[in-house]
Amino acid sequence: MIKSIKYVAFALGLMSVASCSDFLDHPIDERIDLTIQSEDDEYLVIKLLNTAYPEGNYAWISELSSDNLLDNQCPHLPSSPNDKQVTSFSPWNAMDKYDDELYNFEAASTANYSDWDSPGMVWGDLFTSVATCNYVLEAIDDWAVRNHGVISEKLQAARAEAKLIRAYDHFILGNLFCQPYKNDEASRQDIGLPYVTKPETQLVVNYERGNVTDLYKHIQKDLEEGLAEISDINYGEAVKFHFNTNAAHAFAARFYLFTRQYDKVIEHADFVLSTAEDRTRMMLPDFSKFSECATLGDYSNVWQHPTNNNNLMLCSTASILERKVFGYRYSVAGERCREVLMVRTNSPLWSGYICPVQNIVGGLLFGSSSSDYGFFSSKIGEEFQYTDKQAGIGYPRIIQRAFTSSLLLLERAEAKIMTGDIAGGAADMMLYWNSSFDSFSEKDKLAYSKYFKAMTDEAIRSYYSKESTPNCFMDWSFTNQLSSEFTIPSEAIPYMNCLNDLRRYETSFEGQRFFDLKRWNMPYYHSIPNIDARGNVTAQTLEMPSNDSRRALEVPWESIASGFSASRPTAAPTATRQMTMDINGLVYRPENSNK
Repeated sequence: MIKSIKYVAFALGLMSVASCSDFLDHPIDERIDLTIQSEDDEYLVIKLLNTAYPEGNYAWISELSSDNLLDNQCPHLPSSPNDKQVTSFSPWNAMDKYDDELYNFEAASTANYSDWDSPGMVWGDLFTSVATCNYVLEAIDDWAVRNHGVISEKLQAARAEAKLIRAYDHFILGNLFCQPYKNDEASRQDIGLPYVTKPETQLVVNYERGNVTDLYKHIQKDLEEGLAEISDINYGEAVKFHFNTNAAHAFAARFYLFTRQYDKVIEHADFVLSTAEDRTRMMLPDFSKFSECATLGDYSNVWQHPTNNNNLMLCSTASILERKVFGYRYSVAGERCREVLMVRTNSPLWSGYICPVQNIVGGLLFGSSSSDYGFFSSKIGEEFQYTDKQAGIGYPRIIQRAFTSSLLLLERAEAKIMTGDIAGGAADMMLYWNSSFDSFSEKDKLAYSKYFKAMTDEAIRSYYSKESTPNCFMDWSFTNQLSSEFTIPSEAIPYMNCLNDLRRYETSFEGQRFFDLKRWNMPYYHSIPNIDARGNVTAQTLEMPSNDSRRALEVPWESIASGFSASRPTAAPTATRQMTMDINGLVYRPENSNK
């Protein structure tokens, strides 16, 4: 839900809901006056900035576009390797038509801007967030000029926070709607996105999309300027819901990983995690907290709680992700469950058949008879925010864990491997895996100790050197096809396979897998049902090769219809609906949106 205070940044949908006389009675630009007259007005800027964090949740469209989900209408084997290996399929339908389109690697041409968890909703929320940041920055800059360049420590921190949010918004937009970063030269040939830095006062503004290289240079500039001034002075007890200092450094590590500036990845990860193992362990999940959980809400609360050291930054999003991933056509089931959630019997990391619990504890399995059709993790559990309890009206909310220490540890491991410190990367991956069991409650340790095995360097080299092991490649040359200098040495391949396995597991249900597939240029596929004339159902494979143009999601059709350039120019969706444009010309939102 876009909070009402955000409407100061836009004149939204005026012509679609107002009568002619009402429209003429009001100016198009209805922003409040945020002019700072003295330090007493600082709270206005900080209050507005609190609403700047994007509420669109990109996880669902990313999961659909990745290799994490399976089509339940397509014949598949059961998730459990212990079950009878007979294929089955179900008549479960998708919640929305655009789910089918995205899973088929098509543009979401049937999605409206107001559809939950759609490309348009994510696009609009992120650019609305950018606009709010720009309004805050304009007010601070204006005050600095009038105050002879002097601003308070609180306003310095607010300026840094606004730049970090703006950089993060464009970073997510770029990873969704553009090709991955290759290198400065190659990425100048790829369609980028406008880096919006000024509040707009005109009803429609035309933007050039530019190129990916320029987009990433703008992101890096904002990121580094924000890092230079960031502090936690304005946050109080809500520090985890802001770009606090640790979150800012975690964002820096992720950005530098995606642009392959590996020494900087390690530098910023070390800032948060430390180089001392005992201090790093303190930043990782404490699984003993789950031992007393009884309900799904209990488990979700542990995953998403701001006191959890593992959570570096949390975003409260308006999303029905939990509903979409559980009980419908696309889910983590069958072979995807084996690949994503490590449902295997031959792993050196545990004995017998047991699904490792670290990242799926407190989840639910749905199925019919002896067939299972998907798993759901409580880490994306939904809470309902009532605006009227008696009427049952409100908004579904999901706390998105934007940055965590556990993923940051794996990001540091990758950077170490890529700088030739394979032993250091292996040590970080072993710490990631082994520390989880170490933090189990005594009761859970007794229950799981006979199954759990510690990760060792020998286990990495043996298990992850086999092509039969899920998420393993004997040849990582697809990275070299992305950029000639992005080469995985042969001795690093087992470790990158291990990292691929752990990252896919760690980020399940959260959308980061799609970003990994893009930045590694990794080929993958989707299976869909093919029904012959007699009604027989077989699996049909949709390939997503390396360097495919469809790796960039298409921007919402509403923006294309308004003149914004398509991500896939040869197959841009056709607009068939009436639109109302926002003031910045980038997004579309009907005033009677259900968001």
